[in-house]
Amino acid sequence: MKRRRVAVTISIPPEIAEDYEKIAQKEAKNKSQLFRDMFLLYKSKALEQEFLDLQREGAKLARKKGILTEKDVERIVFEGR
Repeated sequence: MKRRRVAVTISIPPEIAEDYEKIAQKEAKNKSQLFRDMFLLYKSKALEQEFLDLQREGAKLARKKGILTEKDVERIVFEGR
């Protein structure tokens, strides 16, 4: 049977631990749930940043090839048809 949870131990400074406890109480969540929520938010932001980086790189490559507008994209798409 596959385990549903894995215990993870982390080490944080006392002042962060205090804030963590206060936030968990304020949000009415246990510390595990708060950590899961924080991790998912971090992951979401990291994926968003990765997308923006790729988008920026794609735009740079497009500019180098003279693709500046949607009409340029349409022209290239329909050239191959």
